[in-house]
Amino acid sequence: MKRFISIAVSVAILLIIYSKLDINGLFKVFQNSNIIVLIISLGMVIPITLFTSWRLQQLMPKGTSLEFIEANRLILGASVLNMVLPSKMGDIAKAYFMRDRGHLSGSLSVSLVVFEKSCDMLSLLVWCVFGLMLYPEKNGLFWTMTMAVTGGLILGLLLLGSRKFAQIFFELAKKVAPKKLKEKLQNMQISWGEMHDYFWGDKQQLFKIASTSIFIWFLHLFQIWLFILALRASTPFLINLALSPLAILAGLLPLTFAGVGTRDAALIFFYHPYFDAQTGAALGLLCTSRYFLPALIGLPFLGEMMSAVRTFSK
Repeated sequence: MKRFISIAVSVAILLIIYSKLDINGLFKVFQNSNIIVLIISLGMVIPITLFTSWRLQQLMPKGTSLEFIEANRLILGASVLNMVLPSKMGDIAKAYFMRDRGHLSGSLSVSLVVFEKSCDMLSLLVWCVFGLMLYPEKNGLFWTMTMAVTGGLILGLLLLGSRKFAQIFFELAKKVAPKKLKEKLQNMQISWGEMHDYFWGDKQQLFKIASTSIFIWFLHLFQIWLFILALRASTPFLINLALSPLAILAGLLPLTFAGVGTRDAALIFFYHPYFDAQTGAALGLLCTSRYFLPALIGLPFLGEMMSAVRTFSK
């Protein structure tokens, strides 16, 4: 039911957006696009997936192993599941799959995935804060977003860096959370504690994973900038570092299907000083392809992960 509602919300937002657009103008944007740059930008999905798979390999504890090909299958399979499961739960299903294949214990596999996604979020926020600090024309809205994103980054770093702070945070969250969420928060607290024990035990490994995550998100944002160039628009790269993460964060809100709608609206709104709404809508379609292409490539691996999905559903 939740998935149906999210799809309905996405469709409603898209209908509002496209009702105000010149559809012929949107087609012309694609017709006039630079095909070579467009192919290169879409092809960025490949190195991004490969680096993400390599990072997953590096996350494995000493004494365990994960083949590079299998890491790729896990990443691509999770991409498929993230399209149909709420709140990126495909990544949690990935943890159960790793447990079922005997790579890790159940709790440690969840801890590993929690750490992986935490690094992703913090890396995105790092680039967003960096871009927003350099953004030349900040009005009240942008100062508010800068403070909000910076606050989120500081909170994330404290949760990741201080076990004591994390314990206090989870205890407070459990007190105010609805009954249905308390058990999930308890499980998350246990996984978070195990994550601290494992990852902070090897500072060199921690630095490698953190720096790789920041580089992976640089590739994501560089891909979006290439999309803009492919559409024959122009935005300074440093400006893109500020605006594209904000649009991605809008797409992560648990309101729509795979961020479709909210992300498109955010791209049109944030980039309006640099190009028109038709180009913004085209950019939104290309940004959506960033999620659909890996999911499409990962379809052959979906069957292997269905047992993990059934375990997760229980």
